[in-house]
Amino acid sequence: MLWAGRMRLGTFGILLMLVHTSAACEFGPFPYSVTGIVCRMTKPAALLLNQETAQVIQAAFRNAKFPNITGERSMRLLGRVAYGLSNIQVNDLSIEQSEVELKENDAIHIAIQNVTAFFRGTLTYGYAGAWFLQLFHSVDFEIESSIDLQINIKLLCQKDQVAADASDCYLTFHKLTLHLQGDKEPGWLKQLFTDFISFTLKLVLKSEVCNEINFLAHVLASFVHDLAADFVQDEDISVDISLASTPLIKANYLESHHKGLVLYKNYSDVFSDSVFSPSLLTESRMLYFWLSEHILNSLALAAFLDKRLVLTIRGEKLQALFEAEDTEAQRKAVQMIFQGTSYNNSVAKVWSLAHPQISLQPEGTVVKSLVAVEVSIFPPGEQPLMVLYMEKEITVTIEAAYVEKKLILHPLDSRIEFKVFKCTADSSGNDPSIRNFLQTMISVVGIPEVISRIEPALTSLMNSKGLHLFEIRNPEIITQKGYIIVQLDFSFPNHLLLDFLEKRL
Repeated sequence: MLWAGRMRLGTFGILLMLVHTSAACEFGPFPYSVTGIVCRMTKPAALLLNQETAQVIQAAFRNAKFPNITGERSMRLLGRVAYGLSNIQVNDLSIEQSEVELKENDAIHIAIQNVTAFFRGTLTYGYAGAWFLQLFHSVDFEIESSIDLQINIKLLCQKDQVAADASDCYLTFHKLTLHLQGDKEPGWLKQLFTDFISFTLKLVLKSEVCNEINFLAHVLASFVHDLAADFVQDEDISVDISLASTPLIKANYLESHHKGLVLYKNYSDVFSDSVFSPSLLTESRMLYFWLSEHILNSLALAAFLDKRLVLTIRGEKLQALFEAEDTEAQRKAVQMIFQGTSYNNSVAKVWSLAHPQISLQPEGTVVKSLVAVEVSIFPPGEQPLMVLYMEKEITVTIEAAYVEKKLILHPLDSRIEFKVFKCTADSSGNDPSIRNFLQTMISVVGIPEVISRIEPALTSLMNSKGLHLFEIRNPEIITQKGYIIVQLDFSFPNHLLLDFLEKRL
């Protein structure tokens, strides 16, 4: 059985070597040029996540499949003594301390001190005496152990995504005490089997626990990748987060670079002009996300192609738009446009004629879009009538913030240029009162109304991906020319990892 355990360890080593071989992702000579998204996690975040290490280690001990341990030895007077330990499992486990250190260009070093574990199982032994007397016994046993654990986790690229290799794993035993049936057996028997099995038991525990830790590291890396991939996908629109370069480990942060190409049906995104540089991010916050302007433009195009940039307004909402200001000019314009028809029998449709162009600037996110507006009335007993149609080019600068788990979009300024204007109340197009009223209504009420619809929709979308589960502190959304940076501190939702481990086990 010991030989089988060693064969299993050797097989795992071969599989790991194959993983390393397949992990050799190929990147071009200038990987930053195709970087659309960057994630930087600084050491304070790594220290916070290290507090959750205990859950992973406990899962590794509980889930390790310990093989039966067998052995034999010739003893003077007693003859040949054979033993077997079976049904080995962990009952109690506690961890005193865990520390993490980032070794630059090497690995994430985790040192776990004083892991106290109690293993229980069944010991079966038999011996043939010098006078051909054969005795066989089976007793329950408990092994009390105190272990230090050293793990060096390397970040690799495997199948274009981040993979974790925790095969560099060491267990140091400070205590390994065998108890047989509550110490009812003679002391010499306890001492005999402690000496017999100590070395073999240490080897098996190290092999199985380290194998399970390495496996869980791979699973957790895949879990994080799948979580991120799901976060940037909504129905047919998704973002390719495959790696653009090898993950970095620095003394104060971990960093991964992703392509960030938008995927939508037959639409194929291309990007090779990134302005990213590591110097654009600092190390003062726990978590950073860097996004290229190209991503936002591509997402706007995908939303346009998916016919999502359409808004219908009727009833009280429509009334609130056209009666935002109670002035004589407003009342006159509304009467001319709606011809006395109730708002409940009217509808306004707003949609983009072309995909919006997004430009990131220090003052905010500049959105330029060609928009059409159509207002129709449904007089009782008559055919529907389109009373207003206009096309206008709108340029608006938006400042974004995330407050109390809600996305806030604040329009700073806007410019409106009419391209097409048709109104049944002004067939000649020479009456400036209606056009002036509509321009004021669009800039003062219309744009904020559209943004107020976008805010909850995007907040709901992010919350459906689990963002609300995190306690995000002091988030900042900073726009610069060509890119945007989101930086924040956070608290990790304990149940997220725990729920995942329970499903995994």
